Amino acid sequence: MTSARLDAIRMPLCASRPITFENTVGLFTPAQGAVTRSAVLFISPWGLEELCVHKAWRELADSLADVGVASLRYDHPGTGDALDLPESAGLEPFVTTALAAARCLRDLTGLQRLVVVAQGFGSLQVPDLLQAEDPSFVFAGVALLAPVTSGRRYLRELSLWAKVVDEGLGLPPGSGGPGTSIAGLTMQDSIAAAVRSADGKALKPAGSTRFFIAERPQSDADGALAVQLQTEGADVTRVVFEGYSDLVSNPTIAETPVAVFKALSRWILDLVGSEVAADAGQGAPSSGVIDGGSFIECPMRFGPDDRLFGILCTPADAVPSGTALLLGTGYDRQSGWARSTVETARMLAASGIASFRFDAAGIADSPPAPEGDRQVLYSPKQISDVRAALDRIEAIGLPDPVFVGRCSGAYLAFNAALAEPRCRGVIAINILTFSWDPRDDVDQMIRYNPRSLDDYKRRALRMETAYRLISGKIDVPRAAGNILKIVVRRVSRMAAPVLGSLSVEARLRNGVHRAFRQLRDRHVPVSLVYSEGDIGLARLTQHFGRDGHLLARYSNVSRILLADADHNVTPPKARRELREHIRDTILAIASATRTSS
Repeated sequence: MTSARLDAIRMPLCASRPITFENTVGLFTPAQGAVTRSAVLFISPWGLEELCVHKAWRELADSLADVGVASLRYDHPGTGDALDLPESAGLEPFVTTALAAARCLRDLTGLQRLVVVAQGFGSLQVPDLLQAEDPSFVFAGVALLAPVTSGRRYLRELSLWAKVVDEGLGLPPGSGGPGTSIAGLTMQDSIAAAVRSADGKALKPAGSTRFFIAERPQSDADGALAVQLQTEGADVTRVVFEGYSDLVSNPTIAETPVAVFKALSRWILDLVGSEVAADAGQGAPSSGVIDGGSFIECPMRFGPDDRLFGILCTPADAVPSGTALLLGTGYDRQSGWARSTVETARMLAASGIASFRFDAAGIADSPPAPEGDRQVLYSPKQISDVRAALDRIEAIGLPDPVFVGRCSGAYLAFNAALAEPRCRGVIAINILTFSWDPRDDVDQMIRYNPRSLDDYKRRALRMETAYRLISGKIDVPRAAGNILKIVVRRVSRMAAPVLGSLSVEARLRNGVHRAFRQLRDRHVPVSLVYSEGDIGLARLTQHFGRDGHLLARYSNVSRILLADADHNVTPPKARRELREHIRDTILAIASATRTSS
């Protein structure tokens, strides 16, 4: 297996297959062509870090499959698409799930030699895995990427990271949730207590197990762990984790650490050898279901060549009265920011409403479409993914759905509704724009999304803003440029009546009003939901006047504001209010549909 095969960039030949086990969802990526003698078990990090690495790990799994290495990824208990954890769980359920995943991978591939790839929080399960007494498999190698070497240090770093995230979202510290939390994801106190006592010294080399450690440039602890293992006689390959901060800072702009992943892939291939497994049969698992008591969830592949990944959530003991199509935001996986989409789907099911959530092509667990664009956000091509989801919903026999989305997902919901007669309503949350402004660049917009002028004013009055300004922690040119852009557009809007149809503002406004008339004439209810001070309100003013008073022309449109919420709707209270609004809106639409028919 040559390096040329590793360096080649090609479309994945087969999308990963969803499976269920131990109350969680896994994605099995079968090997292509000649199958090597070992398979890879991925153990993910936790929180925002997991959200950031999700797509990159899918790409790594695809590249390994292309050179004959099968793999399995899965969600930790209480995260992603897994069921919630009971209180006072500690770390034991995580180890139990990791062992179940190892056995599942062995059964799917027929291979007993496994290689573990664990990052961050995921490395905490490795000592127990290596000490597990299960003769049905052996761990030939362990790759630790930015491992947790001290639980206390990890929790301190997580707390600091959470404060940075809150500040970036415009939230007071701690707004994302109580206790140990980041980006709205909360770690149970019992889990945090178990993490706090974790120590890298507990990791002991076992037999002939070889190690690969990707060390963060600024972390002496990562290097100390490598030295410790070498001192105890282990074969350790050490690399610098170049691009770590670019990978884990923001899921929307996360960059795959290509150099590190290539080094890891070569290490895995050297470890498993070039010998082809003689009796390794590729399993063909059915996806199975997750039984949550009040809901049943079924992960599935769908769309052209089964390339798209989604999860159907239905009431456990009732015929659905309505359906929600839950559209993703940015490059977040379909479980959603702060796991909000999972929360919404399960709450809807408890109220008798089915839902379907999925990753569009090129996002998270859905590989890119052949000849697809590099930048898929705000692309009209995503409407074809919505149509594929609608076809699956129709084939199952569910009622036509209400489209629900936030930010870029709200943009997709609104524009897909214009193109699809099967849409029964739209709930657009913090929609940035209804029609793409040709003066905006998508890459720049998602990387440097400006705030509203009101938000800049509020921040300017805060003491911490003055401190950050003095200490040089504010990008003054970027902020000034964003404010200038807002002012220029306000002036342009004021000049639009004079310039008439010659102005970009007028053309955009006329197009948006045509779209709203179309939905009104089709009797499609539209609920616009905004966080107070959201940048989307500036665009709403651009098209519908101050306070959106021109929306009165459209009797099918309603608008609500969420207090104390950021653009991502991170605070738990705001998320709960939003879920209730989504539920009540869909139930009202379903009732009106039954009455009219």
